[in-house]
Amino acid sequence: MDAPKKLQDIKVAVDAVIFGYFDKKDLQILLIKRNIEPFKGGWALPGGLVLDDENLDDAVKRELHEEAGIKPDFLEQLYTFGNVGRDPRNRVVSVAYLGLVNPSYHELFADSDADDAQWFSVNKLPKLAFDHDKIIDIALKRLRSKIQYQPIGFNLLNDEFPFSDLENLYTTIIGQEIDRRNFRKKIMSYGLLTETNNFKKEGSGRPGKLFTFNLEKYKELEEQGFYFEIK
Repeated sequence: MDAPKKLQDIKVAVDAVIFGYFDKKDLQILLIKRNIEPFKGGWALPGGLVLDDENLDDAVKRELHEEAGIKPDFLEQLYTFGNVGRDPRNRVVSVAYLGLVNPSYHELFADSDADDAQWFSVNKLPKLAFDHDKIIDIALKRLRSKIQYQPIGFNLLNDEFPFSDLENLYTTIIGQEIDRRNFRKKIMSYGLLTETNNFKKEGSGRPGKLFTFNLEKYKELEEQGFYFEIK
């Protein structure tokens, strides 16, 4: 007689890789300092277990609000992580999310099971709990690919910005120099930027004109089958 099958005892969690960008600095990632075991006192991605009556999207938004006090401007599912042993307490399958925020519009406030919430350069991350280093690696690859075919980078900029900020952002995220002349020509050809009457003084040069991202124009083009591409 066959032995009875063991029932599943698997928990579902969400984790969020939230990227931010400060003017002319490295790309940043939001981390929280855990105040519970395991890895108490260590740094980790914001996240936690999904409630029984909760949708995944609602769960990650709740965790981000509770642990860091933020609401991302852009948020999408990234990948599912379910290796055995990734959490020393239980068998936990985590649905990871990728999010983007402009840090200047969000004041961090740690609560729930987080003692602190801070921005860290992607080039100077502390030792991370669980398998969160692997989650971040995949998120970075997704971001560097996605920003070249979908204009999600505008979520990281101020509402009004000089064109140089957009160039610096793309250079920072992609991790290599871009042909600035061709980049500007291609971006402007899409008609996605609207000139304002405002200027920003940078260094000793002439003040640069400020632009805004025309979201309505992008949605209109997208409905027509438009494909955003910077290369």
